[in-house]
Amino acid sequence: MEEKIEQAYLYDFYGELLNEHQRRIYEDFVFNDLSLGEIADEEGISRQGVHDLIRRCTKALEGYEEKLHLIAKFRAAKQSVEQIHELAGRFHESHEEAIIDKIEQISNRILEEL
Repeated sequence: MEEKIEQAYLYDFYGELLNEHQRRIYEDFVFNDLSLGEIADEEGISRQGVHDLIRRCTKALEGYEEKLHLIAKFRAAKQSVEQIHELAGRFHESHEEAIIDKIEQISNRILEEL
């Protein structure tokens, strides 16, 4: 399951860099949960051909992430926003000024990373 989630993230961020044929097969495998055999029958290619294409697409998408780090940046920003959300809730309960300082630090870090 974790692998499918990672493949979905890779596709969401970099899928447009694949050609139409690659996107269609990758979508069928990752999002439509079709088997290699089902995709092979649908596309008129061998099961091994589908397997190889998915492996090559995954490797290409992983290569884009290694170079651009968009998913890593997204996850870091998401984690920071979750921290801000939690701190804002704590501030509403306690009205501690130190919490606002921490929120400012986190938001400044997000802005610097963008």
